[in-house]
Formats: sequence, structure tokens, C-alpha cells
Amino acid sequence: MDNVLYGAAYYHEYMPSDRLADDLKLMKESGMSVVRVGESTWSLFEPREGEFDFAWMDRIIDGLHANGIKVILGTPTYSMPAWLWHKHPEVLVDYEKGAQAYYGIRQNMDITNPTFLFYSERVIRKMMEHYAKHPGIIGYQVDNETTSYGVNNYDFHVSFVNYLKKKFGTTENLNKLWGLNYWGMTMNDWDEFPEKDGVTNTAYKLEWERFKRKSVAGYLSWQSGIVSEYKRPDQFITHCFMPSVQDIDQIESTKKMDVIAVNVYHGSQDNLTGDEIAFAGDFFRSVKMKNYLITETNAQTIGWDSRGQYPPYDGQLRQNVYAHMGSGANMVEYWHWHSIHYGQETYWKGVLSHDLQPNRAYAEYSKTAHELQKYGKKLVNLKITNKVAILFSHDANAALNAVPFKNAKTDMWGGSSNIYRNELVGQFHRVLYRNNIGVDFIFPENAKFEDYKLVIIPALYIAGDDLLNKISKYVENGGHVIMQFKSGFCDENSMVRPLLAPGPLRKACGFYYQEFTNLKELALKDNPFKVDEASNKVFDWSEYLIPETARPLAYYDHPHLGKFPAITINNFGKGTLLYEGTAVSDKIQEKLILQEIERAGIKTVDQDFHWPLITKSGVNDSGKKVHYYYNYSSQKSNLVYPHKSGTELVAGKAVSTGTSLEIGPWDVLIVEEN
Repeated sequence: MDNVLYGAAYYHEYMPSDRLADDLKLMKESGMSVVRVGESTWSLFEPREGEFDFAWMDRIIDGLHANGIKVILGTPTYSMPAWLWHKHPEVLVDYEKGAQAYYGIRQNMDITNPTFLFYSERVIRKMMEHYAKHPGIIGYQVDNETTSYGVNNYDFHVSFVNYLKKKFGTTENLNKLWGLNYWGMTMNDWDEFPEKDGVTNTAYKLEWERFKRKSVAGYLSWQSGIVSEYKRPDQFITHCFMPSVQDIDQIESTKKMDVIAVNVYHGSQDNLTGDEIAFAGDFFRSVKMKNYLITETNAQTIGWDSRGQYPPYDGQLRQNVYAHMGSGANMVEYWHWHSIHYGQETYWKGVLSHDLQPNRAYAEYSKTAHELQKYGKKLVNLKITNKVAILFSHDANAALNAVPFKNAKTDMWGGSSNIYRNELVGQFHRVLYRNNIGVDFIFPENAKFEDYKLVIIPALYIAGDDLLNKISKYVENGGHVIMQFKSGFCDENSMVRPLLAPGPLRKACGFYYQEFTNLKELALKDNPFKVDEASNKVFDWSEYLIPETARPLAYYDHPHLGKFPAITINNFGKGTLLYEGTAVSDKIQEKLILQEIERAGIKTVDQDFHWPLITKSGVNDSGKKVHYYYNYSSQKSNLVYPHKSGTELVAGKAVSTGTSLEIGPWDVLIVEEN
């Protein structure tokens, strides 16, 4: 891309009256450069089976193009028309315990059902035949926020069994690897393989989750393949992922896509921290190790009812745009242009409120858009290089949610939080982010440990020997690791290793253990990390570590547990492995991470700043370093600029090393080095 794209999703078909001309005028005046359309329009593209109508959308896309606004067109398959459900109710997804989805919601289909795929392919091909040559369309979004939708249909079960046959070969092999002698569940024939309902075997659950991820990836790759038959070389294919959704293989899903996209929603007002923006950006940038797109994010308020109506403070809308860009985003689009006057998302407000008139959000949007017109070329395609990585395991995520070691917290939507992703991985990322330590994510299937000085490994509960040996070799060769409890406990089939824990990691960790306990909140003895009293706490889980070569860093303040180290560090070969045998507070985690950053020799001047002052950096297309500074507070902030001399792009003023800079409340400064 040659400039940052900035826009919104647009649904003229939702409007109570025809106001296309008015919207186009407001969009153009605001400086909007891109609009996404079409992902919810199957019932309008094909109002009756086999009858297609694109004329109404032609008018919208033609109008956008005439006003210099680029278009991303979505395949309309995540919400199927009523006639399809009515004629083929078998396309509805069956959930566990025999419950079937109903019509009246979106994302209620079995995405592997042959009938659904037949009709989906037909409407996609008709749409592509009609629009592929349109000069205003720059890219295509395949489907929308796709997941498995909890599929448990019989045809999916049959596909699962066929997948198992290929992977395991014989029922004898499956019986052995899954431990099916337990409770006398061995099978002699594949026809005896049970459906998912009520299954308790942990290996079954783990493989089922793998197959769901594989199936979703297959579906998105299938759609990408169809679209690629028609798209021009100058057009891209993408998909909008949800950061919280993990029943999808993001790496496999995006192999046929040109660029990855993500929908990021987050707190606002005093709950705006930048955490969610940074996490999603770091994660999805890492999937393809490329810049990414934001296809949806907060415009005004979010929520399916009026309990979460917190419109952003002045400056926050603009600050969020630059926060996305500082993490590597090349596009920011809101959901959506206008607020909806009916339906489930009435209170999920767009740039325009229900009165459809210019407002405070529109004014801030316009200000930001015109800024990007001036210096967006200096910010697009930001190349971000980090020396720290977090290993993210979908298998560990699935297993720890199936066999949790604690009760999950409540997430921002009021549901149960994902223990692995939100609480364990989330804590590591949050501490890194708030201490201005840049981080990538790596994944077991393609991890290049050698590219990083420090690798953080949250609760790697499921892992084959190959991966564990790779980690040990990384440490032995001079790498530094922070590893969390439960790592190395089970193999790739969720079988507990018949070894002293942590199994193949024992030498690298420098200890073993035979016992563990759930843990009520405890203090660490003598406050070894010198944090405030309230933060000198560990909780949830404890492994009774018995050091061999490891050096204890902290002990429990407890009459029985006090003889076991809570945290250890081990020199192994040329590197070190720090192990957390318990869950620690954010403050302790911060001390440990900063200690290991120093040990790895990668501390920078950016660690002199702490949240609410956040900084991000990268290299632009001109080869110049760009530094972002964000103030996440309602009070102004000051900093001494520590890098090479350059220009603050917003004000257009020269900045020298050591210059004192002031950042207003919820504001951002951007310095391009000379």
C-alpha cells in the first residue's frame, strides 16, 4: 500500500430511507478513503433461489468510486437467506446434546455441509463474475468472523472419523494413544467411534478441537481459492478474524490470503488502556509476519444493549487509530458508518449517530483522516522487529479450557474468560506492553526461536517431545526463556508423561516435581521482588519444585509449602530458563520480565517509560525510524525524547535528542527520525 487507509463499513441497505447522496458527500468531506460493503447481503443478492440482483449494490460501489473512495467487498456467506434455511433445514448447525440452531440469527450454519457449500459457491461466483473488473474494488473479504459455530452435525462427525483414520491408521493405534482402555472404551472398528456428545476422553476433546480449527481453515481457504480465480493482480483477499476466537487455525487459514485483517473492540473512556489494540496487533501481525488491516473497531459505543454505552472521550478516537498503526496496521475501519435503527446492534453505534448528522465523532474522524492525507505515506507499511516472543499454543489453549486448573474470570462481554489466552498469555503480553517492550507471537508449528533473545512460554500443557527438545536446544545455544507452570506435562495426545515432571524439559529447567496443588492466595517469603504488599502474592496453582541445578528465586510464605521454591532460574548451556511454578501478580511478573530483559541484553531506553505513557516504533518505507508516544490518561504528560533527532509529524516541528515534549490527555506524538 502507498498510504494508510481509513474508513468504515457501510450498509446503505439498512437505512430507513435513501440517503446515498448525503452519505457520499459526508464521507468525501471527512477524508474517508475506504469502505467495506456486502458481507451481510446474500438475501439481497439472491432474494429467491437462483435469482440474482446486484443493481442496488452497483449504485453504491459506483458512487463510492466516483467520490474517490476505495471499496472492499465481502462474500455474503456468514448470514444465509431465509429461503435456503426453509428449503434445506439440514444446513443449520447442530450443537452438542442434540440442540439445533434456529433461523433468525447469523452464523448458524454448518460450514462443512455440502448443500450449504453448493449455494455459497454459487453466490460467490455470481458476485465475482459481476464485480471482479470494477475499478473501485481493491480487495475482497471472504466470509466474516468465521468460527466453527460449535458444529456437531452428523456429517461433521463422519468427516472427523475419516480424518482420524488418516492420522492414526488403525483403531488399535488410536486405542493406545488415546488411552481408551480407561473405562473400557476400546474400539475394534471405526464404525464404533462415538459422536462428540458427552465424550469425556481428553485426547478426543483435544483432537476434536484440532479438527474444528482445521475445518474452519479449510472453509476459508476454499473461499479464498474461489475468489482468487477472479480477482485482479492488484486486488487482495483477506478475512476479518476475531481476537478472542481460537477455534480456528489462523496460519493455515491465511495461506491463500494476501493480507490478514482483524476486528478489535475494547474499553473506552477511563477503561481505554491500549491493551486490546496491542495484543490483537501483535498477534495478527505475527501470523503472516506482515502488516495487517483493521476491518472493524469502536466508533462510538459498543454492545448488544444499552448497558455498555461509553462513548470515547475527546481524542480517544484519534488516538486509537494511531495505536493500531503503531502496531503495524495499514488500515483502520470502524464498524460502522451509521448507527442502526433496528435489530440486535442498535446500540453498537457508528461514526454517525441515529440522527445521521455530523457530530463529535465525525469531527474527530475528519480531523484524523485529513492528518493521514498529509503524512500517512510516512506511516504505512511500518516494519516492526522485536527481540522478544510469546509462544502461543492452540493445543494448550484447548486443553486448559477443557481441563481447567481454576475458575475463569468474567470477560468484557460478561461471559467466561478464556483462561489460557486472556489470563495467562494476556498477563505476559499486558506486562510487556505496559513496559514498552515490543513482542511478536510465535506458534509451535513454525516457531523460529533463534530469531529472538527472549522467548516467553505460557503454560505449555500440551506438546510433543520434538517441540520440548527444540525449546531445550534453544536455551542450550544461548537463548533465554521464561516458562510457566504446567509446561511439558502432557504429550501431543493429552497423555500425561510417565516421567518425573516436567519430562523432557527437566534438564533445561533444572528441577523435577511429583506433586502440585491448587493454591489460595499466598505471599512470597520476605517479598523477594520488593513489590508493594498487595502485589507480593501468588495464587491458583503451585508445583512442588525440587531443584537439581536450578537456583530458587522465591519461596512461599507458608508452613508446609515454604520448603518448595515458587520460582527458579537455571543456567543450561549458554542460556537460562526462568520457571514460574505458580501464578504471580502483575507486579511480580513485571519484575521477572524486566530482570530477564536485562539478562538477555535487550533493554532499551523505551523501558524508561511506563504506562500510561506508551511508545511503539518501526521503520517506514523510506528506511526511517518512526516513534509513537501515547498518553493513556486524562492528565497531560511529559517526556524527554531519547532517540535520534527528527520531526514531530503532527505539529511539523523539529525534535532533538533530549528535547522535553508534552503530550496532552488522550493524545499522541509521532516522531520520524532524520
